[in-house]
Order: sequence, then structure tokens, then C-alpha cells
Amino acid sequence: MNMAPWIIQIALVAMSILTETTEGKKDKVLYCSACRAIVDELNYSISQIDPKKTIHVGGFRLNPDGSLTDKKVPLARSESNLSELLDGVCGSMSDYALHMDPDTKIKQYKRFAPRSSDAGDFPDFNNFKFDGPEGSNALKFVCESIVEEFEDYIISLFAKETDHVVDKLCNEVSDHCKGTKFQSDEL
Repeated sequence: MNMAPWIIQIALVAMSILTETTEGKKDKVLYCSACRAIVDELNYSISQIDPKKTIHVGGFRLNPDGSLTDKKVPLARSESNLSELLDGVCGSMSDYALHMDPDTKIKQYKRFAPRSSDAGDFPDFNNFKFDGPEGSNALKFVCESIVEEFEDYIISLFAKETDHVVDKLCNEVSDHCKGTKFQSDEL
């Protein structure tokens, strides 16, 4: 009796079970929080750039009449600046920790470290759970995964100065916050 087909069937069943369980383990709170943190950090970084600064974009080819066509766009929303900001956005994930709202018991990662412009505006640390480097490393890893997968979408959303970027990126484009209790709350 040939056992090869039977062994192949068992192997396929085992692989399908393992695939389903590993895909089902995605931590919705972690992924949604990382997505929302990316938007928050980029919005903050963009707000710190002088709105009067512009950059020349476009091809630097001469037209047939000898003129040059380029246009000026605000530096803060330029593709090159957004790409640069996106490269460093995940470095700030160490400023986030798991927060549980005392009233609703909803868990999400929130920024606990005040920015330089937030002088004296400290959050209540009683509701944060600090997991040490493991917690921020997990958030940083997820952040890097999201940035890698959706870099073009992120840049195009921010370049257009779209309102509700967090909803568009985290609910519509990536689906990381779809169906969560804090899908439309502010970070």
C-alpha cells in the first residue's frame, strides 16, 4: 500500500491549520496603535516645519522654447521631506506605552513622553503599562512593517494634506483599526 498520498494530505492539513493560527495572532491593539502613532508623529513633525519654506519640484529639463518648468511646493508636504520623515518615524515608538482607559477599559498604545513643545503637560502614568524595551520594540517592529508596506500611500495621503488621514490610512487602506472600539478616536 502506498502511503505517500496519505502523508501529503496530512502535511497539507497541518500546514493549513498552522497558517490560520499564525495569521489569527495579529494583535489588533498593537497594529492599530502603531498605525495611529505613525500619523500622529508625522503630523507633529510636519507642524514643526516653517510653512513658508518651499522646495522646487519637477523635472529640470528645458522646454523647446528654452524655459525651465519647475514648481514650488511647501517643504513640509513635499514628497522628499515626507520620505525623510517617514524614515525616522518609527524611532519615536519608544515614547509610547500601553494605556488602559480607566473608564472604558479600552487598551491602546499612547504617547507618554511629552514633546519639547508640551512643557509640563505630563499624562497620568497610573494608566500606562510599561513593558520595558519589549513593548516598545514590538511597537517599533509593527511601525516599520506598516511603513514598509504602505509607504507610497502614506506619502500620497500626507502630500495632499488630506483631512482625517488617520481614518483613511488605519481604517480604509490598512484595515488595522477597522472594527476596533477606538477606530475614530483621536490619539
